[in-house]
Amino acid sequence: MQGYLVSIAADGAEGAQAALSEPPDAVVADLWMPSISGVQLCRLLKAEPSTTDVPVVLRGPEGHRNRFWAERAGAYAYVGHGRMGDLVRALARAIKPRSSDDSFSTMLPEGAAEVRDRIAAHFDEALFESVVAAELRQLAVTGSFARLFDLFAQFVSQVTSYRWLALSTISPPRLGLHTSASAREQSEQEARAVMRTAESTPLLCIEDDDAFADEAGPDVILLPVLFGSAHLGDIAIAPRAPSHPGDQALVAVLARELGGAVRVATLVEETQRLATVDALTGLRNRRVFVEATVREVARTQRYGDPLTVILLDIDHFKQVNDTFGHAAGDVVLAAVGQTMATTARTTDLCARFGGEEFIIALTATGPDGGVLAAERLRAAVEALELHAANGTRVHVTASFGVATCRRGDSLESLIDRADRAMYAAKSGGRNRVVLESAESAVAEECPSLSVETVVRH
Repeated sequence: MQGYLVSIAADGAEGAQAALSEPPDAVVADLWMPSISGVQLCRLLKAEPSTTDVPVVLRGPEGHRNRFWAERAGAYAYVGHGRMGDLVRALARAIKPRSSDDSFSTMLPEGAAEVRDRIAAHFDEALFESVVAAELRQLAVTGSFARLFDLFAQFVSQVTSYRWLALSTISPPRLGLHTSASAREQSEQEARAVMRTAESTPLLCIEDDDAFADEAGPDVILLPVLFGSAHLGDIAIAPRAPSHPGDQALVAVLARELGGAVRVATLVEETQRLATVDALTGLRNRRVFVEATVREVARTQRYGDPLTVILLDIDHFKQVNDTFGHAAGDVVLAAVGQTMATTARTTDLCARFGGEEFIIALTATGPDGGVLAAERLRAAVEALELHAANGTRVHVTASFGVATCRRGDSLESLIDRADRAMYAAKSGGRNRVVLESAESAVAEECPSLSVETVVRH
């Protein structure tokens, strides 16, 4: 009555064979049928090139689970039994005019047996993809990009063989590379060129024999790693010759499923960073500094290695805030923090200690080295060229107190002496470095003696 020409098949296998050999404008099938189910039929037709665009309308009992299975199988619509009006309207929406030259067919010489074999192959492929996806989703609990890429490389090397495997991220920029040790230089050059990562992009390289040292191979497979619509990075595999026919599909699954794990690892790392770093200055926060320096004090007490602490306070910081505003004060704090980071050695522990106070723990450094380091930093702070929003220069100086760890010291006592030396610098005119006095050091070790008696002796 609606003007459709309808061909009827006795069961799902016969219907699949007919649809593949002469693709129709639409297929209507029951969700549950003898031979093969509507879900299997739908997946088969969607996977075959000749019928991938043929809309499938599945029918069956009402129920959320049935509708869910139909949608996941790729059905265009799911219609309850007896609802002919819904079926006709679904067909009217689904069927689109086709040109006479855009159709082709799939020949199935073995009939129903061939249909079942194809369905089995497609379901095996779907099962493989689901296992791969499950493995990749487990990587979301790794907590760091380094751990994620290590486990990712271990997994992929079990599934396929390659010359190198690479994973890049955009924010933060980094590159993970799995390669043979003997081919590292060539692999890195190829990976950076294909993925367009700068030489300055940090590299995490895993070298072992799970990657092969072939000099050349088929073209690199490169796909974006997405999380929703967000482009997180790229994945690339350099296959070995001869290339495996399933590598392209495998990389597509890896790229599709890896986005969640990469996103979670990045968020965890960022959370950990924010928990350890002062957001304004980029230095360690007080808690992290204390945890790290307590260990250094213990090492000094055990092995006798020198350890010196520098405590500094920005001079007249309240006046900067009152005169130029808190935004200018933030600029000063950030500039002092950056100056500390660039002036200090990589082994030094720098932190914002609170407010306008900063602290540095100098490992393997005695009092003389501590004074030199403090003086170098004092001069660098004084030389800063900072300006308020109105263009007025904000002159910045700081006062420094230096103290060296002694036998029996705790971190608290060491910082306390540096604090007193710093206040002595404030009292002495600011913008200067003061080393803890020898008199106070001996007085603390010999509390029964007055400073005067100690000095005479």
